[in-house]
Amino acid sequence: MIKRFLLLFVLFQATSCDTLQSVVDGATNVLSNEEIARGLKQALEIGIGEGSQKLSAVDGYFKSPYKILLPAEARKVTDRLKFIPGFNDVENVIVQKLNRAAEDAAKKAKPIFVDAIKGMTFNDVLDILMGADNAATNYLHNSTNTKLYNEFQPIIKASLDEVNATQYWRDAVTAYNKIPLVADVNPELDDYVTDKALEGLFSMVKVKEKTIRTDVSARTTTLLKRVFAKQDNK
Repeated sequence: MIKRFLLLFVLFQATSCDTLQSVVDGATNVLSNEEIARGLKQALEIGIGEGSQKLSAVDGYFKSPYKILLPAEARKVTDRLKFIPGFNDVENVIVQKLNRAAEDAAKKAKPIFVDAIKGMTFNDVLDILMGADNAATNYLHNSTNTKLYNEFQPIIKASLDEVNATQYWRDAVTAYNKIPLVADVNPELDDYVTDKALEGLFSMVKVKEKTIRTDVSARTTTLLKRVFAKQDNK
């Protein structure tokens, strides 16, 4: 209890001091604010780098827990089109194309996250370091989600066009909308795929963040080990 009180006290003081000094296992360990910020940002860049790299590989989305499936509205289209020549395998085809688009877009996501990380203040860093296992992921989501969407959506749209998903789906929806007595369906998928692609990317970063926080062996640099020792003793 005394150790925890001392740690919280010095963490509070650190917001206005040049160094953060905490008591760890009875020894004094001094890290500058710059080192603390650099260590946390390094951890986030590792998580984001690995996350985007995995998801941007072939089948990174398609054969992962983050696979993008058709929305419920779209499934009613594919169910009816199974009996129309040329569209009997429409769901499998379009799902693969959606995930290929997301995989392509994931290659371009990292710089957007990195810019957000570079813009963190020391107070942001300290709050994240001593926060929950997903504090950094939440920070990135809250501070960049709108910008990410605005930047990501055109990439997704271009990627969908590149793999012919947009035209393929429009053709499928056009065929569906010609069926008597059915409600017309919107043929645009880019908004939906963008949301799901970002959701998967944030989920991947969250997993890596938690691993770095809880698994000492995942702290691959000396600086990471020193900085995250602070949150181990919070």
